[in-house]
Amino acid sequence: MITSIAFTVYPVSDIAKSRQFYEKVLGLKLDHNFQDRWIEYDIAGQTFAITTMMDNHKPGAKGADIGFEVDDLDQTLAHLKQLKTPVVVDPFATSVCRMAVIADPDGNTIIIHKRHK
Repeated sequence: MITSIAFTVYPVSDIAKSRQFYEKVLGLKLDHNFQDRWIEYDIAGQTFAITTMMDNHKPGAKGADIGFEVDDLDQTLAHLKQLKTPVVVDPFATSVCRMAVIADPDGNTIIIHKRHK
């Protein structure tokens, strides 16, 4: 029986370059490092991982996305643009939130998300 989601993971081609992006650009804090090939970040009790260990998955392949909740969407995007982070989809609103889509060094897309209050 499934009790929770254990992790979400993205395959990456260069762990050092990807760590630079996720830690320095997005500000994630390292939680676990397995042989410099599987890196985990704890985000409010949920695990997001990057890895070079998934030979059957291609980095940057179009598929699932991860959505990161932020305090201020406009401020976050302004900061990411200063750091030359590619914006794939400009901000837009839904009945639930405002969001935009950025890309990591491999082209994996990340939704930057802010729920309406």
